[in-house]
Parts: sequence; structure tokens; C-alpha cells
Amino acid sequence: MVEGEDPVCPVCLRPIPPGARQSLHHLVRKLKGGKGGAVVQLHQICHSEIHARFTESQLARDLNTVRKPRTHRELSGFLTWMARRPPGFTAAARAGGRRKW
Repeated sequence: MVEGEDPVCPVCLRPIPPGARQSLHHLVRKLKGGKGGAVVQLHQICHSEIHARFTESQLARDLNTVRKPRTHRELSGFLTWMARRPPGFTAAARAGGRRKW
């Protein structure tokens, strides 16, 4: 990242502008054997979508790197939908877990 540029969400590859809802995502939670140091900054909506679609065990086993969530087939519809949204876009979380975009 170049100084003065917004950080980029590694899931949707869009900038995270100042003031946008964002959060830190542990690639592998301590509960599942992670060391606690591997965290990435994500848009809040991307972070919520990951946790709505996958269990903690799936995240630790199959989605434990920065690139893996972006290439997972279950997130492809969400990522296509997000690509058409502005960088600071946010949406209310839906009840009931899994969403269809």
C-alpha cells in the first residue's frame, strides 16, 4: 500500500475508505489453533458474509489464507454483487445466516 492510499479489502479487492465500516478478521481463530497474529482488515460486510456462510472449522481448515475466501465458489455470487458497489457500501446483516446474492 502506498502512503495516502486507502487499504484494500483482500476479499472483494475494493478500497476501504476512511470512515467505512470495517473489522479485523483472524485467519485462524485461537480457538481453532491459530496463533492470534494473523489478522486482515476487511469491509464489515465482507467479514459478516464470510462468517454467515462458513463455520469456524471450515474457516480454519479451508479458508485460512488471505486469498482463499476470494476464490471460494460459495462467495462468487457475493463478490460479483459487491464489485458493483462503491467502496464504502454497507448493508444491514440479514437474519437467518446464509444469503443469496
